[in-house]
Amino acid sequence: MREKFRKWLPTPDALRNNRWLRWMGPVLLHPALWHFSRKGIALGVALGIFFGLLIPLAQIPASAAGAVLLRANLPMAVASTLVSNPVTFGPVYYGAYRLGKVVLGERALTEIEAQQRLAGAHEEPPEVQRKGFRKRMAYWIEHLRNVGKPLAVGLSIIATASGLMVYFLISGIWVLNTRRVRRQRLREREKDKGRQA
Repeated sequence: MREKFRKWLPTPDALRNNRWLRWMGPVLLHPALWHFSRKGIALGVALGIFFGLLIPLAQIPASAAGAVLLRANLPMAVASTLVSNPVTFGPVYYGAYRLGKVVLGERALTEIEAQQRLAGAHEEPPEVQRKGFRKRMAYWIEHLRNVGKPLAVGLSIIATASGLMVYFLISGIWVLNTRRVRRQRLREREKDKGRQA
C-alpha cells in the first residue's frame, strides 16, 4: 500500500524544484517530512484539506509551510490540496456561503433575489460610475463584504471540520489496519507452531 502511495505522490526533487516551494530550500530535506507514519500521513492530509478548502490561492505553499512547521508528511499535504479544484470549487463555496448565513443568523436569499444580484453584480450603478476611483472601490468593498463575511465563516467551519474529520478517520483506519495485520501474523505463527508440534 505504501508503494502505491509513493508512486502517486510527488518526489522530493519535484517538490524542491516547484516554483511555489523553492523558497523553503534545505528545510524540505528534513526526514520527518518524507516519513510514512500514521501521524505524519494523517496530519499531512488534514493540513492539505484544511488549506485547500480555506483559501482559494496559494494553497500549496500554505499547506507545505504547515507541514514543515508541524513535521507532517509533505507530499500528502501538497497532494491533498487538490480537494479544491474547478469541479468542487463552486459547490464548496456556495455551501460555505449558505452555512455562514445560517451561523450568522442572516436570511438566505431566495432564488429570484440571488439571480437579480448575480445579474447586477458586474454592473456599477450610474451614480457610482460618475464618482471617482475611491467611491468605486468603496462600492465594491461593500459589495464583497456582503458576501465575504458569511463565506469566510462558512469556509472556516467547513475547512476545520473536514481537516479534523480526515485526521481522525485516517488515524482510525491506520490503527485498525495495524491491528488486523498483527492478528494475521499471530495466526500464521500459531499455525506454524501447530505444524511443527
